[in-house]
Amino acid sequence: MTTPLKSLIELLDLEELERDLFRGRSPQEHSQRVFGGQVVGQALVAASRTVEDRRVHSLKGDFLRPGDPKIPILYEVDRIRDGRSFTTRRVVAIQHGRAIFSMSVSHQVEESGLEHQLSMPDVPGPLDTPDPAMYHEKIRQRVPTEYRQWLDSPRPIEQRMVDPIDPIDPDKRQPQLAVWLRAAGRMPDDDQLHQCVLAYASDLNLLDTCLLPHGVSWMNPKFQSASLDHSIWFHHRFRADEWLLFVQDSPASSGGRGFNRGLVYTENGRLVASVVQEGLIRLHT
Repeated sequence: MTTPLKSLIELLDLEELERDLFRGRSPQEHSQRVFGGQVVGQALVAASRTVEDRRVHSLKGDFLRPGDPKIPILYEVDRIRDGRSFTTRRVVAIQHGRAIFSMSVSHQVEESGLEHQLSMPDVPGPLDTPDPAMYHEKIRQRVPTEYRQWLDSPRPIEQRMVDPIDPIDPDKRQPQLAVWLRAAGRMPDDDQLHQCVLAYASDLNLLDTCLLPHGVSWMNPKFQSASLDHSIWFHHRFRADEWLLFVQDSPASSGGRGFNRGLVYTENGRLVASVVQEGLIRLHT
């Protein structure tokens, strides 16, 4: 297991303070706020620690305030309902005595039923996409100094874009994005952990999709963005350390907000998860 992935798994291993109360930490990086995918992943861990013999099938979260990376995050779980088929939990993430994130999580007993899915689009496989290392080297000298750590740092999630975006001066294009991703190393055989790692990864570039028609770079000093809400539905089991295709689009943006959707497929074309997110996108004059 690579060091960045090991660090991510440790990040998701919350400390249990008492029944239904957990504590998470943030990586020691020069960040102004906590990465949204981290909070989603940790909240999912907290909820799942209170449920036995049922798998997560959906989560719906709202980002309320920016997270402070300098202090721990407390996750308080409310056991809303334990039914015959479904179990519902509400998780509130707290810092400085105030809620920064709230999420509803639903678990279900496994059962069979009617099945269908949208087919995976015909795109190049992960190893037929541009090499990220070579692409990063091309743009490195153009990236502002304060963002080079983002470019150079080893990451727990490997990503290969089917059609890479210029992060500094992007062309205007259709709001569609396809990214192959996987954990950067072998993970334990823990279905819940694989769901939490995908929850973390699902926030990496989904919000970028709604910027594509506008040719706006997230590095633009006049641009402000933040995740407002994030929802995931899990359809089938998968491994987060095997290639997954994250097909994203943005049907609309308005009112300083961008709406984004994503479908997650295994390499053999099985649809395993669906993601929806709305985010703040403000371009100040």
